[in-house]
Amino acid sequence: MLNESQTQDLSALLPGQSTEAGATRRTALKAAIGVGYAASVLPTLAQTAIKTPADGLVAGDVTIDVKGFGMPAYRAAPAGKTGLPVVLVLSEIFGVHEYIADTARRFARAGYLAIAPELFVRQGDAQGYGEMAKLIAEVISKVPDAQVMGDLDATVAWAAANGGDVKKLGVTGFCWGGRQTWLYAAHNPNVKAAVAWYGRLVGTPNELTPRNPVDVAAQLNGPVLGLYGGADTGIPLDTVDKMKTALAAGGAAARASTFVVYPDAPHAFHADYRPSFRKDAAEDGWKRALAWFQQHGVA
Repeated sequence: MLNESQTQDLSALLPGQSTEAGATRRTALKAAIGVGYAASVLPTLAQTAIKTPADGLVAGDVTIDVKGFGMPAYRAAPAGKTGLPVVLVLSEIFGVHEYIADTARRFARAGYLAIAPELFVRQGDAQGYGEMAKLIAEVISKVPDAQVMGDLDATVAWAAANGGDVKKLGVTGFCWGGRQTWLYAAHNPNVKAAVAWYGRLVGTPNELTPRNPVDVAAQLNGPVLGLYGGADTGIPLDTVDKMKTALAAGGAAARASTFVVYPDAPHAFHADYRPSFRKDAAEDGWKRALAWFQQHGVA
């Protein structure tokens, strides 16, 4: 049974929008596609609109130790450089597929050590599902926020040991990862700035997800830029207003946080391999994200 917050995540991705599940780990479709997919989705899954080359970068899979557990991750960074600012890239519910890897390479080309950890791997293969509801029920709903925070802490430690300057630490995430972006900005005192792309802000607490971004808004360690769609049916604009009120009552980082709402953009407007992609909003959001990190010391 899906709780209210998980149902909201699902509803944000269903009508008129394709899913990523079924893509290979990085670059192509898995051999077996679940029966829940429309055939018209498949060409979109097979490619992204933006292709960021890896020449001049160190890019690929790594394994991060989390108290003896080997967590897979994708990292990209300028080749031969150290002391790099660090950006954690948090995926949607479908894990680190080609779109997320490409986003990491985009950050690397901007001078960052970008790391995208596989945050669902203990619960299952997020890319092996063809039905959204089944994926959420069997994998995503079983991922504790505390586990995610610990995995991200381990990712930061890995970055510090592998060419990153974690005094210049940023985090960004999309959809599910957008929610975790807000939470991690309140969790880790070293976060200088964060950018949350259409991450859910409110929800019904439960044992695994005891707090939502609105509950930790006052505790942010670094300011967060929220990039949201005015036509996002899963994240009503009144929840953005609730978050703004909570931020206004917080400390300096909370009060420095801000939102940009693209009036006609749906959920997942940055996801360039999906029908939800909106080029103008995505490009504007990307420019704002880079400027936000530079403004707040993640550069």
